[in-house]
Amino acid sequence: MLAQDQKVITAIRTLSADAIEKANSGHPGTPLGAAPMAYTLWAKQLSHNPADPCWRNRDRFVLSAGHASMLLYSMLHLFGYGLTIEDLQNFRQWGSKTPGHPEYGHTVGVEITTGPLGQGIANAVGMAMAEKHLAAKFNRPGFPVVDHYTYALMGDGCVMEGLSSEASCLAATLGLGKLIVFYDSNSITIEGSTDIAMREDTAKRYEAYGWHVQKVADGEDTCAIEAAIIAAKADARPSLIIVTTKIGAHSPKEGSNASHGSPLGAEGVKALKKNLGVNPEKSFEVDSEVYDVTKAVADKGAKAEESWKKLVEAYAKEYPELYAEMEKWYAGYDLDLENDKDYWQFDDKKDATRNLSGAVLAKLAARMPNLIGGSADLAPSNMTYLKGRGDFSAVTPEGSNLHFGIREQAMAAIVNGMQAHGGLQTYAATFLVFSDYMKHGIRLSALMKLPVLYVLTHDSIGVGEDGPTHQPIEHLAALRSMPNVYLWRPADAKETAAAYAVALTVKGPSCFALSRQKLPQYFGSGKNAMKGGYILSDSKKETPDLILLASGSEVELVMGAQEKLWAEGVDARVVSMPCFAVFDAQSKEYKESVLPASVRARLAVEAATSFGWHKYVGLDGDTVTLDHFGASAPADIVYREFGLTVDSVAEKAKALLK
Repeated sequence: MLAQDQKVITAIRTLSADAIEKANSGHPGTPLGAAPMAYTLWAKQLSHNPADPCWRNRDRFVLSAGHASMLLYSMLHLFGYGLTIEDLQNFRQWGSKTPGHPEYGHTVGVEITTGPLGQGIANAVGMAMAEKHLAAKFNRPGFPVVDHYTYALMGDGCVMEGLSSEASCLAATLGLGKLIVFYDSNSITIEGSTDIAMREDTAKRYEAYGWHVQKVADGEDTCAIEAAIIAAKADARPSLIIVTTKIGAHSPKEGSNASHGSPLGAEGVKALKKNLGVNPEKSFEVDSEVYDVTKAVADKGAKAEESWKKLVEAYAKEYPELYAEMEKWYAGYDLDLENDKDYWQFDDKKDATRNLSGAVLAKLAARMPNLIGGSADLAPSNMTYLKGRGDFSAVTPEGSNLHFGIREQAMAAIVNGMQAHGGLQTYAATFLVFSDYMKHGIRLSALMKLPVLYVLTHDSIGVGEDGPTHQPIEHLAALRSMPNVYLWRPADAKETAAAYAVALTVKGPSCFALSRQKLPQYFGSGKNAMKGGYILSDSKKETPDLILLASGSEVELVMGAQEKLWAEGVDARVVSMPCFAVFDAQSKEYKESVLPASVRARLAVEAATSFGWHKYVGLDGDTVTLDHFGASAPADIVYREFGLTVDSVAEKAKALLK
């Protein structure tokens, strides 16, 4: 190892230890053990330009072991990404640029929000899929305008999480040869040796998936690490490089689980610095030669980007139409769907909103060539297959239909990676009840404010005969409770169209809860549904006697109840509430016009838990809902037995007035 390389590695280690010690919080073990690996990649093989962190053709680096955030922050500082020594000194503090785990959109140079173990590996698979798809779409002989690698660093925890297995298996199936993953194998987790919970041969497992697997016996051997990267690039398969390291390397806690999640202590940091040959009495000190080394790397990256820009200029002259299309993909399609007449045209017949969602996706696909997504082996049920757009596979990466297999957890994380990569609008689909498997991926979509589209069909006890294991009851409330998530439960075609139209404009993921059973089309629905809640059928008087609220399939019940109540001299207003989050964001004046405070008799109807509806019905209102699990029987019988009928809604409404 060159002396200058050793100085940079030492700086990564000491900065990480100092920041964690100052914060009195953090994970020093992995930054100390993995520093040579990370440095070798960033300095020798990673194509990146710190002066332009958003350079489109940069190599991506995902720190799946997000608890090792100080490893990343130290490198971002040293390599010139704008993080200052003061930023490192504010590690884990209020308002700092260096939070406990890396956050996308918050810290320059962080490609994706990581921390929950295993998510980062699946994110990296998504980024590699995005690169492969975009390259297939736009590259031409002599013009590799999309041509980069995706690297990830994972630890034992990521290997143990089943999510990483799902994603890794799919990566091999799809032939993602530009995906290179480092496994920081230090054999230690929080509770001690990995032997207490894992005795597998990870190398053989990845070989069985179809990966190219290499081992580096000494995590300090930068030459062997670089040779492994070069060999990985030469192989057409995704690559796993297993690097044996020592957690807490060179510190008094080397090899101990005590170095995983707690500071080394003042004396421990001093001992580390003595072992590394630097002044133990100084903190946050970096040898000036270190910045010379990293600046040379940055200069190399700037030249690489400049060469790429010249390539793109020549590409634009040779393929002007293709270049213009590529730029649209990356800029994002600014669709004026609200004024697009054809977008709102549907047949006036009963249909399931899952079918109507499929029709809307088809319309969007015609307007958005960069729309890409798929289902967890449920496309025929979710209605998410884009006809005429082909399948994404190892040999046909230009296809837009993704086949995730029965891997909901990986699916959500993968589409996050694809969306964060840039150039694509992603969607993912399964049954609503299985959104539990996807919950953390959806949560991270929300944290990053990524506009991923989640198509979640079979949204209620309307699933019928499959029974309570497949009938979502609490899932609507769970998704509605998550910040930055837009849960839509449309009642007909135009509400479904409204849901997608809004979803493409908001900062955050949108979830579409869609029916299996056929529903009627309503004269009063349409673009007004874009406000999240609106008057679908108004009362005959200026001030109604009561207000009936519902979403999705239960709108049909309250519309029927309104007719029945009118016949009995009770004047009711029907309010459809397809999206709580969007309605809540409307002006006070608008919300008052829909739900006037003077009308305190309010009844909400939904084939799910009552949780969340009380903010609309108030103390004087009530619900017709299900605060219990469903049952196995035909859908109409389940609805009847659980009191979800027009008659029961009308009777409950009249009881409110008494």
